[in-house]
Amino acid sequence: MKKILLLLLSLLLVSFITGCATAPENIAPAYVSHLQYMQFTLEQLGQEEARLQAALSASSDAQRSARANDTVGIIFLGLPVSSLSGSNQASNVARLKGELEAVQKAIILKGGQLKEAAIAPQAGTATQMNPKQ
Repeated sequence: MKKILLLLLSLLLVSFITGCATAPENIAPAYVSHLQYMQFTLEQLGQEEARLQAALSASSDAQRSARANDTVGIIFLGLPVSSLSGSNQASNVARLKGELEAVQKAIILKGGQLKEAAIAPQAGTATQMNPKQ
């Protein structure tokens, strides 16, 4: 009986560790070329940067919610319900992070200044962008 209980707890722990949605801070940005943004003016790039930051914030909140729901689902059902139901926003978070980095690189290459909020490094993103790349 003790061995069965230990086995069940081990399986629950393994599914908890591997099944939960990833924290948005731990999601690496997808590659997005900055070239598509080079035709934008600095004003347009600033607007796009603000739009992307708002979308990333909303998507990150949804990802945190999916992660919390997965935790509850694993504790009570043994299943990561959000990940299974399609609530996981990891690919969207990665895409938005990549687009934001591309816009920021275009701003730098055009000689503009990044907004203070955009400069704060996020986990999995480059903290410096070299315009000579």
